[in-house]
Amino acid sequence: MDQIDIGFVEKCEPWKLESRFFPNKVGGKSAWLDLKDLPSAKHVECKICKNPCTFLCQIYAPYENNDDAFHRTIFVFICKNDTCCKSNENGNLQVFRSQLRRDNKFYPLEPPEEQENWRPDINATNFTKICHVCGLLASNDCGKCKLVNYCCPQHQIIDSKAGHKEKCSADDVNQECSATSTENTLQSLLFPEFELIIETDVSDDKNDTCDVNKEEEELKKYEKLVENGKAGTLQNCDDVDDDLLKMASGDEDEAFTDFQNTIRDDPDQVLRYNRGGLPLYITSKNKPNAIPNCEKCNGERQFEFQIMPQLLNYLNLPVDVKSLDWGTLLIFTCKNSCNIESGYCPEYIWKQDIV
Repeated sequence: MDQIDIGFVEKCEPWKLESRFFPNKVGGKSAWLDLKDLPSAKHVECKICKNPCTFLCQIYAPYENNDDAFHRTIFVFICKNDTCCKSNENGNLQVFRSQLRRDNKFYPLEPPEEQENWRPDINATNFTKICHVCGLLASNDCGKCKLVNYCCPQHQIIDSKAGHKEKCSADDVNQECSATSTENTLQSLLFPEFELIIETDVSDDKNDTCDVNKEEEELKKYEKLVENGKAGTLQNCDDVDDDLLKMASGDEDEAFTDFQNTIRDDPDQVLRYNRGGLPLYITSKNKPNAIPNCEKCNGERQFEFQIMPQLLNYLNLPVDVKSLDWGTLLIFTCKNSCNIESGYCPEYIWKQDIV
């Protein structure tokens, strides 16, 4: 059986999630790997509304046998506009791969020391201009103070309304301008920031037989309800898992049952990493028909990891109106992790929903 790693979110000191420590993280601003050739707002543009997507998460996943990918990170972005979130479509999502050789111009050869004062100079702001609001490559700056940069006019307007306009004056230029975005501004645009803790999943090894038995028991429950004509009233049956309700109106879905059984022992997992393996589909329907080849080398892509629906619980999304949603997000990357020399190469992401 392939080793599968699972991810959980935890709060930690913000400095631990900076680029110099090669973090796995959710939310906040991207901790870029290549610190100079960053994606622009155009690169992470939502295919539907054309606004820049928001950073969702990143995974540090080097290729041990590939010198060109000694350092390697995958970045995932999503549009926060809920109207762009369409069932079983990926137009509101973007994913990028960045990688570097061990000997590169940004990081030392020795591993980082996990200390707050260790090499704070390893930061994208020391190599290029980045957006003060979201951290993308900045193409604009404040016309008055010239101290604050933005990736797009929309983010400049957001920052101006958040207080920069009042603090910035052509007659009184000072360093205060570089920190004018209020916490409320960032919270409204970015997702809450967490560390991703990665652990090896051992539940499959110890519970294979148990899982099969649980699957058979749940399917028997469902079959019995259908036989008695009660399948449409599952919401009134306390002895049936809530998630099974979603199966009531359709055909029996073994993939969904397997999904539930697989995550049962670790229900808070937000990510599953299984490079070269198979995704844990949430349904037997709505699978991607064909995975496009790598845009850079035209080589095949393979499954690398997936983002679980449990992550939605940590993103501070509204619960009383339509919001972002997914069954699971599947990320496929170049099988050879081809050399991209510098910058960020697009990879493929698929959003699978239950309906």
